Amino acid sequence: MRVDLWRIAVVLLALLASTAQAVTLRVANQGDAQAMDPHALNEALQLSLLGNVYEPLVGRDQKLALTSALATRWSPTSPTVWRFELRRGVRFHDGTPLTAADVVFSFQRAAGEGSDMRSYTASIKAVRAVGGEGGGNAIEIETNAPFPILPDVIANVYIMSRAWCEANQATRPVDRRKGIENAASFKANGTGPFQLKERQPGTRTVLTRFAGYWAPLSTNVTEVVFTPIANDSTRVAALLSGEIDLMEPVPLQDIERLKANPALKVLQGQELRTIFLGMDQQRDELLYADVKGRNPFKDRRVRQAVYQAIDIEAIRIRVMRGAATPAALMLGPGVNGYPADLDRRLPYDVAAAKRLLAEAGYPSGFEVGMNCPNDRYVNDAKICQAVAANLARIGVRINLQAEAKVTYFPKILRRQTSLYLLGWTPGTYDAHDVLSAVLATPTEQGQGQFNLGWYSNVRVDALTSAVQSETDPARRHLLIREALELHAKDIGHIPLHQQALAWGMKKNIELVQPPDNMMPFKWVVVK
Repeated sequence: MRVDLWRIAVVLLALLASTAQAVTLRVANQGDAQAMDPHALNEALQLSLLGNVYEPLVGRDQKLALTSALATRWSPTSPTVWRFELRRGVRFHDGTPLTAADVVFSFQRAAGEGSDMRSYTASIKAVRAVGGEGGGNAIEIETNAPFPILPDVIANVYIMSRAWCEANQATRPVDRRKGIENAASFKANGTGPFQLKERQPGTRTVLTRFAGYWAPLSTNVTEVVFTPIANDSTRVAALLSGEIDLMEPVPLQDIERLKANPALKVLQGQELRTIFLGMDQQRDELLYADVKGRNPFKDRRVRQAVYQAIDIEAIRIRVMRGAATPAALMLGPGVNGYPADLDRRLPYDVAAAKRLLAEAGYPSGFEVGMNCPNDRYVNDAKICQAVAANLARIGVRINLQAEAKVTYFPKILRRQTSLYLLGWTPGTYDAHDVLSAVLATPTEQGQGQFNLGWYSNVRVDALTSAVQSETDPARRHLLIREALELHAKDIGHIPLHQQALAWGMKKNIELVQPPDNMMPFKWVVVK
């Protein structure tokens, strides 16, 4: 009965809101979310869109500082246990109240089979419900070792309703690697400021303001229509014609044209994301190469040859039109622990690359397949094409497969690749995220989940564990520095650059552009 009364109240609030001016925000992106499941894919666009529907215990404010979300306060009760007091009065979009049981279930789901969020839960030993202050609910998260940055790490773990998942046979995440879908592919039931109204994969997703949201909102947007438009020219034309109100990314070649339009504006900024190449260093024979019985990428000399054959400055100028910062590390400025003095690339040197290949036993080079998305990062396919042209100069012949991320991600997440392009924004804004998720040796618990080429260095693994539990900032930075320096010497991956953000919009739109490329609609105002 109480839920029914609450639903009646929400309906009345929605009716009152409908008497005010309805404001629809039409948003376009080059890609689409892969599912409405918040644990299905650890990818910025996915988390950005679903972050308007679902919420974590601990969120981020407009300056990316930690802020309360579904938890009002948190603190360590021992070196390995954190206590989170849950916000009272929060309800899911179906009217059911948030409970500690939902939080425990969500962490178990995020850590379970098929989840793409396991890198955030890899260090968690147990999550349990406990009594909270004033009779409210609380939870405890116990970690395997001291983990001072736990609140930062779980800011992307969204909370789901246990009862809803059970009723909809969605207790396990949508697993795109295996082609497994369930109700969470197309439906959603979160606690966020917007709720899912309509979902047409690859065509459009409609969100509406949730009248029962637990906090007042500054946005005047009542509806969001999200449309994926893969073609750059079509996306720009839609903004110019007024078909959409907001788009990202703006194609680099169109930035100045949009800036010159009196009805539009372009918001630019540096992104925390690093674009890099990964190579299969595990298999004894590459899946997609003409070299039989050997894996060239197991040889550091081959990896270095590939690195030094890439003309990163030409890519910066010609492909990225200056909107990129060449990188020598797997993280960049703005990420805690970034050692600026180590961020120096090996020189572009075709002759040296040829010598290294010859020394490694490949004087004539070899042929290898390369996987690349064409609708995820800024000029991603063009970057891969440029890399392929560069490598041809040293005899490494690339069979490039550029495809939409809907097929690209499931493939590379299954590690069915020999050479690939990927981008990574540390979700915690801390170097540990990169070390744990991308550089560490993969484990069943989720560490190294995005180390898709299986780079492995036992010292880097040990340093990653030490960084996780170290509480002294100076000591911690030395550990991070050593790990990044070792990885760079190994050439475990090949960093390319940090790309720049460019969002285009009508001039009557005010919003916040965080450097993590998230787009919270609760901060958008249409004037």
